[in-house]
Amino acid sequence: MIRLIDLTKSFRLAHGENVIADRINATFPTGASVGLLGRNGAGKSSLLKMIAGTMRPDAGQVVSSGSISWPVGFAGSFHRDLTGLQNTRFIARVYGVDSDDLGAVVEEISGLGRQFRERVGTYSSGMRARLAFAVSMGIRFDTYLVDEITSVGDAAFRQKSEVLMQDRLASSGAIVVSHSLGMIQRLCQHGAVLENGRLTFYDKVDDAIAHHQALMNAPRGAPDPR
Repeated sequence: MIRLIDLTKSFRLAHGENVIADRINATFPTGASVGLLGRNGAGKSSLLKMIAGTMRPDAGQVVSSGSISWPVGFAGSFHRDLTGLQNTRFIARVYGVDSDDLGAVVEEISGLGRQFRERVGTYSSGMRARLAFAVSMGIRFDTYLVDEITSVGDAAFRQKSEVLMQDRLASSGAIVVSHSLGMIQRLCQHGAVLENGRLTFYDKVDDAIAHHQALMNAPRGAPDPR
């Protein structure tokens, strides 16, 4: 279970303030998959980071039971001067898992071949994303935070990524951000829509998708159609 209690966050911009969380109170159920929807810039990725603990809210708190992943696919924590394997071993030690086992799993999932033993600083952005996804999938979490896995790698790797996610979600929960509504429907039972700092939770993911589509068809700045 993940609970957001009066969660508040905003960013100062040149033309004003962008509020992405306005005293949000919500509960994400244990073992369930929730599709997180909203316009570009609504703050979905920032909300995932606050849940992961990598971004501090301005006020309020996140309370959770069980283990929570970092945002799946996030490649910003790798050390450029270490190889993919060395980075993987370091993460294994942090999370208390066997470094040899994790290294073997990540090497297989990522498909990086010889590059897995090269410095991450030599990787393309796509290679770093594949490494990050593979490390995320190699560690078992109670809840996975998933941010646009459809952007990782080529079409074959994206298909492989979704299959792996479905396997993990057989025994874990997730909060999934994706522009692919089809993938949201395939992976998630519930849905939530973030708009103007407010989060609306739906028991049925199709109801969340309908709300999101209504927002996308309305002019930016118009009142929420729901």
